[in-house]
Amino acid sequence: MFQGVYTAVITPFRQGKIDYDSYFKILENQIRSGVAGVVPCGTTGESPTLSYEEHKELIQKTVQVVAGKIQVIAGTGSNSTKEAIELTESACADGVDGILTVNPYYNKPTQEGMYRHFTEIANVSSKPVMLYNIPGRTNVNLLPETVARLAAHPKIAAIKEATGDLGQMAKVIAATPPDFDLLSGDDNLTLPVLSIGGKGVVSVVSNLFPRACVDMVSLYLRGDLEASKKIYYKLLPVFISAFIETNPIPIKAAMSWFGYCENELRLPMTALSEGSPADAFKKTVFQLKEEGIV
Repeated sequence: MFQGVYTAVITPFRQGKIDYDSYFKILENQIRSGVAGVVPCGTTGESPTLSYEEHKELIQKTVQVVAGKIQVIAGTGSNSTKEAIELTESACADGVDGILTVNPYYNKPTQEGMYRHFTEIANVSSKPVMLYNIPGRTNVNLLPETVARLAAHPKIAAIKEATGDLGQMAKVIAATPPDFDLLSGDDNLTLPVLSIGGKGVVSVVSNLFPRACVDMVSLYLRGDLEASKKIYYKLLPVFISAFIETNPIPIKAAMSWFGYCENELRLPMTALSEGSPADAFKKTVFQLKEEGIV
């Protein structure tokens, strides 16, 4: 159901408000580049800083602009089950193709608490549900045994795995049905995850280099590992540099360098720090652009 590159799309801001002109241009570039889908209102989209009204509007406008050309997997997660349900119902009513729901953060629930949280969300969703396991952000790890229990739900179809632990991901794949999809939540692990049976990536770097990321994954899935690896190793320095500071700080800076948006973030996020890491990152992305990796 979920295969290929899904871009965790940034939310551009201008003077404190969502910059829809820039956002629509970014979406159009993603569509032209052949990504499988976009993920609005995720971590990369600074969802914790969006108001409830902005969150709903951004998803609604994404669906309207995409117009069925690619999938829209809306971020509707929250550490409040009630709020996550409300966001999920709203997104489904607006016509998304799926929803992405993250581990409840800060609450630090048990495995049973997460199982019940995700089950309640899935019970109200009219669209397929992609779980999102990112312990580094949420301080809780959705274990393979719990994922296996959740995968039995008819609406829970996939997981975005951002533990960085290939062993855990392999256990998830072994414990879930063949039609349950696991996607990498880390760009730098895309090929390793594909090699153990993953189906793709929810990517940050594809904001900037969507076509290259699509080619990398498509070539691998078609069996051309050498061509895929060539692109992977070209992009690897960007995969690493895109996280020299907390996501989405570096990728938003890079998008501004390429003229996609203003380099404006909402507090507590701040602009990329000046210095040698940022300079090296900038040099790398412009060199790749000159080489035609776009």
